[in-house]
Amino acid sequence: MAHAYQTHRNLPPLAGLATMADAIQPGLSVEACVARLKRYHYAFVRLHEILTARITAEPIYELKTAFALHSYLCAEHVQALRNRVAEMREPPLGLEDVPDPALQVFFDEILAAPTTTELLVGLYEKAVPALDAALARHRDDTNPIADAPSLRICRFARLELADMLDFGRKAIASLVDDTAREAMRPWLELLDECLARASRAGRGQESHGSPLPPGEGLRVRENAPRRMHSAAPYVYDPVPKRDERFQDLFNQGVNAEAFIYDAAIEARPKTLMMLYKRIREIDVPEMMAGIIHQTRGKPWEYYRDMSRQLWDEARHAMLGEIGFVALGIDWTQARITHNWSFRLNTECTPLERHAVLYFIEQGLMTKTGKRYEWELGQASGIPLMATIQDYDWADEVLHAQLGREWYIPQLGGWKEALDYGDKCWSKILSNWAAVRDQGLTRHENWWPGIYRQACRTWGIEPDPRILSYATTYEDQRADLKSVTGSA
Repeated sequence: MAHAYQTHRNLPPLAGLATMADAIQPGLSVEACVARLKRYHYAFVRLHEILTARITAEPIYELKTAFALHSYLCAEHVQALRNRVAEMREPPLGLEDVPDPALQVFFDEILAAPTTTELLVGLYEKAVPALDAALARHRDDTNPIADAPSLRICRFARLELADMLDFGRKAIASLVDDTAREAMRPWLELLDECLARASRAGRGQESHGSPLPPGEGLRVRENAPRRMHSAAPYVYDPVPKRDERFQDLFNQGVNAEAFIYDAAIEARPKTLMMLYKRIREIDVPEMMAGIIHQTRGKPWEYYRDMSRQLWDEARHAMLGEIGFVALGIDWTQARITHNWSFRLNTECTPLERHAVLYFIEQGLMTKTGKRYEWELGQASGIPLMATIQDYDWADEVLHAQLGREWYIPQLGGWKEALDYGDKCWSKILSNWAAVRDQGLTRHENWWPGIYRQACRTWGIEPDPRILSYATTYEDQRADLKSVTGSA
């Protein structure tokens, strides 16, 4: 018997994965295991979709960045599950099928949640805990040696789901009060109903490899719950939203690039413009979310890679935030525009947006691009700045590589891809005068206030020449080309 079995010198049995008592239980069949893996896969796919789709129109900066991270984590776990199912005698894999109508309604409802509070509760009190519990049950129900590859995937997924849950609990505590919770009670009951029906149907599909008689589980699965928020199909909102800390969203009053490339200015004040550029990169996730959500029919590797880049861009924005905080600077006094993401999202197709993104990335690969910013970080004497630019440069090299893999083949070649990107960027030439004339901005020069804050931290008097910097984006793009296309 298992309790009497002895390993050599009482070494841990079975590579330390399980006790012999656990391992002698038969556990799930391959068929039952795959059925469960497909449901986990579907849940991660839908979570990725929801988190990505809601980044652009979510006003709160901290939620944008968290959604960017969580969508990327989900994309990685989708890939791991796809690989595992492919190992288990499953061609064709059927991974694009909806495993249960109730699950479809459940995730559709969260995607269509009309408020941030409902979205947070739906994600972090309903969807993520239910998925985590299902992965925990897999550990209890399967054979720990026969199904060890699946359990490894479940284990890593649960580690990151725990981080997501921790963030979600804290976010809900900050943003969801009793009044909001009471108002959403009927909707939360619907979500619970969906989960209960999906659970019953899942048990109908497999019971440790012994399916119910034909039709027993099917009757439950065909009876999908009623819809509330998703009664009308979800429509992606391409207009970037920002919270109240972000003011003057069409401001183009300070040309950061012209300042950074001015040879007459020393490195240290240039770091402030680089930090501004980093936190301004929150507009890249706002733009990329639409590319990912609106581009259909690609291999999953495309969505994983694009989600990695989206997360990197959100991380760059956070690095800018960190750099400003380290210098004791109130970054909200800068005018962190959304003009770029707004115009790309509302005036360009997903392919045109990707073209602009790749064109900009290629421009950053030159000696006057990311390498130059890293050199400025080193020359500034600010160690954190050197670290920020070091990793920023590494990330952009990766992003250029991803563009070569997923964007260039759509255009035919490198030159065609670059030319198209330049053309697409020119499609949204500076609207400096237009937004001013519409009363959307006065293009306030916010630079002196940021520079004075830094000088107080550094214990120096502001340099009058640097303090008076007032070059705008009226006639230049961020790559310093004129809006007419000439250098």
